[in-house]
Formats: sequence, C-alpha cells, structure tokens
Amino acid sequence: MMDWDKLRVFHAVAEAGSLTHAGESLHLSQSAVSRQIRGLEESLGATLFHRHARGLILTEQGELLLDATREMTRRLLAAGARIRDSKDEVFGELRVTTTVGFGALWLTPRLPRFFAMYPDLSVNLLMTENVLDLPMREADVAIRMREPQQAELRDHRLIGFSPNAQQPTPVGYWLNAQLDLAHRATLMMNNYFAMLQAAEFGIGIAVLPDYLAVDHTSLTLVAPKLHSPAFTVFFAYPEELRRSRRVEAFRDFVTAEVEAFRSGR
Repeated sequence: MMDWDKLRVFHAVAEAGSLTHAGESLHLSQSAVSRQIRGLEESLGATLFHRHARGLILTEQGELLLDATREMTRRLLAAGARIRDSKDEVFGELRVTTTVGFGALWLTPRLPRFFAMYPDLSVNLLMTENVLDLPMREADVAIRMREPQQAELRDHRLIGFSPNAQQPTPVGYWLNAQLDLAHRATLMMNNYFAMLQAAEFGIGIAVLPDYLAVDHTSLTLVAPKLHSPAFTVFFAYPEELRRSRRVEAFRDFVTAEVEAFRSGR
C-alpha cells in the first residue's frame, strides 16, 4: 500500500517539476522531499523522474502515477466542496474566473451589492483570457462569452483583438472582415480593458461591448446603428457544485444584474 504522504510529495514535485519549488509549497526542505521521492520509487520498484539540467521530467511510470494522483486530488477537492456546501448558510470562498474586461469593468463595480447580501462569503476573482479547468477545481465558477459596423472606418485606426486572442465568435468574424479593409493602421490587443484604454487615449476606434462603454462618458459612439450579433454568456461550474449555496447565490446575483442592465435599470 502506497504512503499518502509520499504520494502528496510526488504530486507536488510532478506539478512543479522541481524539488525546490515543491518543497517551498509543502514547507519541506529539498532533502526531505528528495527522501520521500526515493522512498516512493523504492516501494514501487520504478523510477518516477529523469533528472535533467532544466529540472525533473516524468518517466512513463511517473506519468501513470501522476494521472492517478490528479484524479485523487480532484475527488478530494470535490468531496471537500460537497462537505462545505452541505449546510444552508452561504459562507466561505467562491473562486470566480472571467475575462479581464468583464471582471474588472462590469462585475467588480457591482460586487458591493453582492457582499451586502452575503457578508460571510468571500470572492476570489480570477481574471484571465485563458480558460481555467473547472473539473480540476482551478475555479468554482466561470463566466465566459464567445461574443462582440461599419462607420467610415477607412481613415481611422481600428482597435481590435489579436488574431490569436480568445474572443467570442461573432466578434472574430466581424473583425476579420474589417481588417481586410484598407485601414491606415490597426492596433491589436488581447483584452477589452486594454482596448478601452486605447480608445480613451484617442488612438483609434475600438470595438467594445456596451456593458463596458456605457459608464465611460469620454467615449463617443461613432456608429449607433451598428450592432454585433447576439452571443451567449455561459455560467459554468462543476457537477459536484450543482447544489452549492455559494454558487446558487452568485448565479442568481449575476443573472439579476444582467437583467437589470438589459432593462436599463
């Protein structure tokens, strides 16, 4: 039977790729981490890591064990979530991931109302253009959109998404068409917050969703009759949090705020 402590150390080393970094996260010395890994290898009769100048690389046997420890970690996190959410009270921490623009410019200003409703709940807002892995519990909730014509744009610099940036599909189609025009120049960025700043500094015309531009009176709407196609906003969470009071409270709050914004309240 494998030692749980050794498996925990192995998982940390495999994820970090370094004895030193794993030791820091576990609050153990490098020598203590090394002893645990050697002991695990001896008990299994297999080499788990190749030592390399740039760090540690998993062997085939190590990859197999890492798959197992990842699944163990996922199950333990899921069990912890179910235990924490077994009570009716809304408390603890909720990790929410969304894009920089939506998180910083739309959601954050509305959070005081949420905290007034649920003072014992903390929100860890993870703003990134990357999609975090919910089943692996990198976040509890994700708010994502695959989302945001034509004024006389040829004489203006157009501010849009970088070709490799994650963006809602309708916006991507629209920008691809516009970038084919003979613009004087374009500026491409990878999130709405930067695009908003560029527009406020007068660099060019930015393609922005109304929920970001509405509170910025310094901006001028240059094509009021042009509207992007509608797009779906997804509120996602792992199956094990389906009955979570924390998730339910936050979902209902965000839904109400979106409806209030759409109705102009």
